[in-house]
Amino acid sequence: MNQVSGKNSTDVKTNWWDALWRFSRPHTIIGTSLSVLALFLIAVAVGGGNYSIFSVLGSWIACVCGNIYIVGLNQLEDVEIDKINKPYLPLASGEFSRKQGQLIVGVTGILALVIAWLTGPFLLAMVAISLAIGTAYSLPPIRLKRFPFWAALCIFSVRGTIVNLGLFSHFSGRSLENLTIPPTVWALTVFIVVFTFAIAIFKDIPDMEGDLRYNITTFTLQLGAEAVFNLALWVITLCYLGMILVGVTRIAAVNPLFLVISHLILLVWMWLQSWAVDLEDKNAIANFYQFIWKLFFIEYLIFPVACLLA
Repeated sequence: MNQVSGKNSTDVKTNWWDALWRFSRPHTIIGTSLSVLALFLIAVAVGGGNYSIFSVLGSWIACVCGNIYIVGLNQLEDVEIDKINKPYLPLASGEFSRKQGQLIVGVTGILALVIAWLTGPFLLAMVAISLAIGTAYSLPPIRLKRFPFWAALCIFSVRGTIVNLGLFSHFSGRSLENLTIPPTVWALTVFIVVFTFAIAIFKDIPDMEGDLRYNITTFTLQLGAEAVFNLALWVITLCYLGMILVGVTRIAAVNPLFLVISHLILLVWMWLQSWAVDLEDKNAIANFYQFIWKLFFIEYLIFPVACLLA
Protein backbone atom coordinates (compact mmCIF):
# COMPACT_ATOMS: atom_id res chain seq x y z
CA MET A 1 0.00 0.00 0.00
CA ASN A 2 2.78 2.38 0.93
CA GLN A 3 4.66 1.52 -2.24
CA VAL A 4 1.60 2.35 -4.34
CA SER A 5 1.09 5.63 -2.50
CA GLY A 6 4.73 6.56 -2.93
CA LYS A 7 4.55 5.81 -6.63
CA ASN A 8 1.43 7.91 -7.03
CA SER A 9 3.04 10.78 -5.13
CA THR A 10 6.08 10.62 -7.42
CA ASP A 11 3.85 10.59 -10.48
CA VAL A 12 1.97 13.65 -9.23
CA LYS A 13 5.23 15.53 -8.63
CA THR A 14 6.54 14.53 -12.07
CA ASN A 15 3.31 15.63 -13.71
CA TRP A 16 3.42 18.95 -11.85
CA TRP A 17 6.94 19.74 -13.04
CA ASP A 18 6.02 18.69 -16.56
CA ALA A 19 3.00 21.02 -16.44
CA LEU A 20 5.18 23.87 -15.10
CA TRP A 21 7.62 23.32 -17.96
CA ARG A 22 4.80 23.58 -20.50
CA PHE A 23 3.35 26.58 -18.64
CA SER A 24 6.70 28.36 -19.05
CA ARG A 25 6.57 27.81 -22.86
CA PRO A 26 9.91 25.97 -23.30
CA HIS A 27 10.85 27.54 -26.64
CA THR A 28 10.75 31.01 -25.06
CA ILE A 29 12.81 29.82 -22.06
CA ILE A 30 15.45 28.39 -24.41
CA GLY A 31 15.50 31.63 -26.40
CA THR A 32 15.88 33.71 -23.25
CA SER A 33 18.67 31.49 -21.90
CA LEU A 34 20.59 31.63 -25.18
CA SER A 35 20.26 35.42 -25.34
CA VAL A 36 21.88 35.71 -21.89
CA LEU A 37 24.72 33.41 -22.96
CA ALA A 38 25.19 35.17 -26.31
CA LEU A 39 25.39 38.70 -24.92
CA PHE A 40 27.78 37.53 -22.23
CA LEU A 41 30.08 35.96 -24.87
CA ILE A 42 29.88 39.09 -27.02
CA ALA A 43 30.89 41.18 -24.02
CA VAL A 44 33.84 38.82 -23.53
CA ALA A 45 34.77 39.16 -27.21
CA VAL A 46 34.59 42.96 -27.05
CA GLY A 47 36.81 42.98 -23.94
CA GLY A 48 36.36 44.19 -20.40
CA GLY A 49 33.15 43.65 -18.53
CA ASN A 50 31.38 41.92 -15.69
CA TYR A 51 32.32 38.23 -15.80
CA SER A 52 31.42 37.09 -12.28
CA ILE A 53 29.39 33.93 -11.81
CA PHE A 54 26.91 35.90 -9.71
CA SER A 55 26.34 38.35 -12.55
CA VAL A 56 25.80 35.66 -15.21
CA LEU A 57 23.72 33.33 -13.03
CA GLY A 58 21.69 36.19 -11.56
CA SER A 59 20.99 37.55 -15.04
CA TRP A 60 19.82 34.15 -16.26
CA ILE A 61 17.52 33.50 -13.28
CA ALA A 62 16.02 37.00 -13.43
CA CYS A 63 15.40 36.73 -17.17
CA VAL A 64 13.87 33.24 -16.93
CA CYS A 65 11.58 34.34 -14.09
CA GLY A 66 10.55 37.40 -16.11
CA ASN A 67 9.90 35.15 -19.09
CA ILE A 68 7.62 32.88 -17.06
CA TYR A 69 5.76 35.90 -15.69
CA ILE A 70 5.07 37.25 -19.19
CA VAL A 71 3.98 33.99 -20.83
CA GLY A 72 2.08 32.93 -17.70
CA LEU A 73 0.11 36.17 -17.53
CA ASN A 74 -0.80 35.74 -21.18
CA GLN A 75 -2.15 32.26 -20.46
CA LEU A 76 -4.17 33.49 -17.49
CA GLU A 77 -5.94 35.98 -19.75
CA ASP A 78 -6.33 33.55 -22.68
CA VAL A 79 -7.70 30.40 -21.03
CA GLU A 80 -10.81 30.21 -23.22
CA ILE A 81 -8.85 30.99 -26.40
CA ASP A 82 -6.20 28.42 -25.51
CA LYS A 83 -8.87 25.75 -25.05
CA ILE A 84 -9.29 26.05 -28.83
CA ASN A 85 -5.81 27.00 -30.02
CA LYS A 86 -3.53 25.33 -27.43
CA PRO A 87 -5.54 22.83 -25.35
CA TYR A 88 -2.32 21.16 -24.15
CA LEU A 89 -1.37 24.15 -21.97
CA PRO A 90 -1.86 23.50 -18.22
CA LEU A 91 -4.51 26.18 -17.57
CA ALA A 92 -6.50 25.31 -20.69
CA SER A 93 -6.36 21.57 -19.90
CA GLY A 94 -7.21 22.03 -16.21
CA GLU A 95 -3.88 20.66 -14.90
CA PHE A 96 -3.34 24.00 -13.17
CA SER A 97 -6.11 25.93 -11.46
CA ARG A 98 -6.39 29.66 -12.02
CA LYS A 99 -5.10 30.27 -8.47
CA GLN A 100 -2.03 28.11 -9.15
CA GLY A 101 -1.36 30.05 -12.32
CA GLN A 102 -1.72 33.37 -10.50
CA LEU A 103 0.66 32.20 -7.76
CA ILE A 104 3.33 31.14 -10.26
CA VAL A 105 3.02 34.39 -12.18
CA GLY A 106 3.13 36.52 -9.02
CA VAL A 107 6.13 34.71 -7.52
CA THR A 108 8.18 34.72 -10.74
CA GLY A 109 7.42 38.39 -11.38
CA ILE A 110 8.61 39.38 -7.90
CA LEU A 111 11.67 37.14 -8.11
CA ALA A 112 12.63 38.61 -11.48
CA LEU A 113 12.61 42.15 -10.10
CA VAL A 114 14.33 41.32 -6.79
CA ILE A 115 17.14 39.28 -8.39
CA ALA A 116 17.65 41.91 -11.10
CA TRP A 117 17.81 44.63 -8.42
CA LEU A 118 20.47 42.67 -6.55
CA THR A 119 22.45 41.99 -9.75
CA GLY A 120 22.75 45.40 -11.38
CA PRO A 121 20.93 48.60 -12.45
CA PHE A 122 20.99 47.86 -16.20
CA LEU A 123 19.52 44.41 -15.60
CA LEU A 124 16.85 45.85 -13.30
CA ALA A 125 15.87 48.42 -15.92
CA MET A 126 15.73 45.75 -18.63
CA VAL A 127 13.61 43.36 -16.56
CA ALA A 128 11.26 46.09 -15.29
CA ILE A 129 10.61 47.47 -18.79
CA SER A 130 10.11 43.96 -20.20
CA LEU A 131 7.61 43.06 -17.47
CA ALA A 132 5.73 46.34 -17.97
CA ILE A 133 5.41 45.72 -21.72
CA GLY A 134 4.46 42.08 -21.14
CA THR A 135 1.74 43.20 -18.73
CA ALA A 136 0.37 45.76 -21.19
CA TYR A 137 0.43 43.08 -23.91
CA SER A 138 -1.89 40.68 -22.05
CA LEU A 139 -3.77 42.45 -19.26
CA PRO A 140 -7.04 44.38 -19.72
CA PRO A 141 -7.94 47.13 -20.19
CA ILE A 142 -4.88 47.84 -22.36
CA ARG A 143 -4.39 44.30 -23.75
CA LEU A 144 -2.24 45.32 -26.72
CA LYS A 145 -2.35 41.82 -28.18
CA ARG A 146 -5.77 42.74 -29.62
CA PHE A 147 -4.07 44.97 -32.17
CA PRO A 148 -1.68 43.39 -34.71
CA PHE A 149 0.74 46.32 -34.94
CA TRP A 150 1.04 46.87 -31.19
CA ALA A 151 1.21 43.14 -30.49
CA ALA A 152 4.13 42.73 -32.90
CA LEU A 153 5.80 45.87 -31.53
CA CYS A 154 5.63 44.49 -27.97
CA ILE A 155 7.25 41.20 -28.96
CA PHE A 156 10.12 42.46 -31.09
CA SER A 157 10.86 45.49 -28.89
CA VAL A 158 11.40 43.22 -25.87
CA ARG A 159 13.11 40.29 -27.61
CA GLY A 160 15.07 42.46 -29.99
CA THR A 161 15.98 45.82 -28.51
CA ILE A 162 15.47 45.75 -24.75
CA VAL A 163 16.96 42.31 -24.06
CA ASN A 164 20.03 42.65 -26.29
CA LEU A 165 20.98 46.21 -25.35
CA GLY A 166 20.08 45.68 -21.70
CA LEU A 167 22.09 42.49 -21.29
CA PHE A 168 25.16 43.85 -23.06
CA SER A 169 25.01 47.03 -20.97
CA HIS A 170 24.83 44.87 -17.86
CA PHE A 171 27.69 42.57 -18.86
CA SER A 172 29.87 45.47 -20.03
CA GLY A 173 30.35 46.45 -16.39
CA ARG A 174 30.40 50.14 -17.30
CA SER A 175 28.47 53.11 -15.99
CA LEU A 176 25.87 54.85 -18.14
CA GLU A 177 28.27 57.74 -18.79
CA ASN A 178 31.02 55.43 -20.09
CA LEU A 179 28.79 52.96 -21.94
CA THR A 180 29.29 52.49 -25.67
CA ILE A 181 27.33 49.95 -27.71
CA PRO A 182 29.71 48.43 -30.33
CA PRO A 183 28.67 47.66 -33.95
CA THR A 184 28.60 43.91 -33.20
CA VAL A 185 25.80 44.38 -30.65
CA TRP A 186 23.90 46.71 -32.98
CA ALA A 187 24.18 44.15 -35.80
CA LEU A 188 22.74 41.38 -33.61
CA THR A 189 20.06 43.69 -32.22
CA VAL A 190 18.81 44.73 -35.67
CA PHE A 191 18.82 41.09 -36.79
CA ILE A 192 16.81 39.96 -33.76
CA VAL A 193 14.35 42.87 -34.01
CA VAL A 194 13.50 42.05 -37.62
CA PHE A 195 13.57 38.27 -37.07
CA THR A 196 11.27 38.58 -34.05
CA PHE A 197 8.80 40.52 -36.19
CA ALA A 198 8.60 37.43 -38.41
CA ILE A 199 7.98 35.26 -35.32
CA ALA A 200 5.34 37.69 -34.07
CA ILE A 201 3.28 37.58 -37.26
CA PHE A 202 3.82 33.86 -37.93
CA LYS A 203 2.72 32.67 -34.48
CA ASP A 204 -0.92 33.55 -35.19
CA ILE A 205 -1.26 31.41 -38.34
CA PRO A 206 -2.14 28.16 -36.48
CA ASP A 207 -4.36 30.11 -34.02
CA MET A 208 -6.88 31.53 -36.49
CA GLU A 209 -9.91 29.66 -35.13
CA GLY A 210 -9.63 30.81 -31.52
CA ASP A 211 -8.53 34.35 -32.41
CA LEU A 212 -11.51 34.76 -34.74
CA ARG A 213 -14.00 33.50 -32.17
CA TYR A 214 -12.71 35.82 -29.43
CA ASN A 215 -12.16 38.91 -31.61
CA ILE A 216 -8.35 38.95 -31.45
CA THR A 217 -7.36 40.81 -34.60
CA THR A 218 -4.17 39.46 -36.20
CA PHE A 219 -2.32 39.95 -39.47
CA THR A 220 -3.31 36.39 -40.38
CA LEU A 221 -7.03 37.20 -40.12
CA GLN A 222 -6.53 40.44 -42.03
CA LEU A 223 -4.21 39.24 -44.80
CA GLY A 224 -4.69 35.48 -44.90
CA ALA A 225 -2.42 32.60 -43.88
CA GLU A 226 -0.53 32.34 -47.18
CA ALA A 227 0.31 36.05 -47.32
CA VAL A 228 1.59 36.08 -43.73
CA PHE A 229 3.54 32.86 -44.30
CA ASN A 230 5.31 34.33 -47.33
CA LEU A 231 5.87 37.67 -45.58
CA ALA A 232 7.56 35.92 -42.66
CA LEU A 233 9.82 33.98 -45.03
CA TRP A 234 10.96 37.12 -46.82
CA VAL A 235 11.49 39.00 -43.56
CA ILE A 236 13.77 36.21 -42.32
CA THR A 237 15.51 36.17 -45.70
CA LEU A 238 16.19 39.88 -45.27
CA CYS A 239 17.70 39.13 -41.85
CA TYR A 240 20.13 36.59 -43.28
CA LEU A 241 21.07 38.79 -46.24
CA GLY A 242 21.73 41.61 -43.78
CA MET A 243 24.08 39.43 -41.73
CA ILE A 244 25.85 38.31 -44.90
CA LEU A 245 26.30 41.99 -45.77
CA VAL A 246 27.75 42.63 -42.29
CA GLY A 247 30.30 39.92 -42.98
CA VAL A 248 31.16 41.14 -46.48
CA THR A 249 31.54 44.80 -45.50
CA ARG A 250 33.23 43.99 -42.16
CA ILE A 251 31.37 46.78 -40.40
CA ALA A 252 31.44 44.75 -37.17
CA ALA A 253 34.21 42.84 -35.39
CA VAL A 254 33.27 39.36 -36.62
CA ASN A 255 34.90 36.55 -38.58
CA PRO A 256 33.52 37.34 -42.08
CA LEU A 257 34.02 33.89 -43.64
CA PHE A 258 32.27 32.08 -40.79
CA LEU A 259 29.43 34.61 -40.67
CA VAL A 260 28.76 34.54 -44.43
CA ILE A 261 28.91 30.76 -44.88
CA SER A 262 26.82 29.97 -41.79
CA HIS A 263 24.06 32.37 -42.81
CA LEU A 264 24.00 31.16 -46.40
CA ILE A 265 23.50 27.61 -45.12
CA LEU A 266 20.68 28.67 -42.79
CA LEU A 267 18.98 30.66 -45.55
CA VAL A 268 18.98 27.71 -47.96
CA TRP A 269 17.83 25.36 -45.18
CA MET A 270 14.88 27.60 -44.32
CA TRP A 271 13.62 27.79 -47.89
CA LEU A 272 13.95 24.05 -48.39
CA GLN A 273 11.89 23.45 -45.24
CA SER A 274 9.26 26.02 -46.27
CA TRP A 275 8.50 24.28 -49.57
CA ALA A 276 7.24 21.21 -47.69
CA VAL A 277 4.70 23.11 -45.55
CA ASP A 278 1.01 22.50 -46.25
CA LEU A 279 -0.89 25.60 -45.12
CA GLU A 280 -4.04 23.50 -44.75
CA ASP A 281 -2.31 21.34 -42.15
CA LYS A 282 -2.30 22.98 -38.72
CA ASN A 283 0.36 20.59 -37.41
CA ALA A 284 2.65 21.32 -40.36
CA ILE A 285 2.32 25.06 -39.71
CA ALA A 286 2.99 24.58 -35.98
CA ASN A 287 6.07 22.46 -36.76
CA PHE A 288 7.44 25.10 -39.11
CA TYR A 289 6.82 27.74 -36.44
CA GLN A 290 8.98 25.69 -34.07
CA PHE A 291 11.58 25.41 -36.84
CA ILE A 292 11.68 29.22 -37.06
CA TRP A 293 12.34 29.31 -33.32
CA LYS A 294 15.22 26.86 -33.86
CA LEU A 295 16.70 29.28 -36.40
CA PHE A 296 16.32 31.99 -33.75
CA PHE A 297 18.19 29.80 -31.24
CA ILE A 298 20.97 29.06 -33.72
CA GLU A 299 21.59 32.76 -34.33
CA TYR A 300 22.30 33.27 -30.64
CA LEU A 301 24.94 30.54 -30.94
CA ILE A 302 26.69 31.32 -34.22
CA PHE A 303 26.89 35.11 -33.92
CA PRO A 304 28.85 35.10 -30.62
CA VAL A 305 31.16 32.45 -32.15
CA ALA A 306 31.73 34.80 -35.12
CA CYS A 307 32.64 37.54 -32.63
CA LEU A 308 35.01 35.29 -30.66
CA LEU A 309 36.71 34.16 -33.90
CA ALA A 310 37.30 37.75 -35.05
